[in-house]
Amino acid sequence: MLRALLVGLIVANIATALAVVQSRHRHRQLFIEATRLEKVRDELNIEFGRLQLEQATWAEANRIDQVARDRLGMKFPEGNEIVVIRP
Repeated sequence: MLRALLVGLIVANIATALAVVQSRHRHRQLFIEATRLEKVRDELNIEFGRLQLEQATWAEANRIDQVARDRLGMKFPEGNEIVVIRP
């Protein structure tokens, strides 16, 4: 009886030790994955900031004015080209 109890305790101890090793290994894997995902998040945040800056640059009024003049041939009307319509 005592011998069976001792064998049972040894088996339980070994099983617990293996469970601890498995748990720590899984924890390390998850930590590595979390670190990798944080790096990806940081890179995406940097890219997003760069794209916001680029969008703001393209949307500036002087940039739009330049494109309208160069590509579309638009210009401000001269004084004699302005027609005022009154109701």
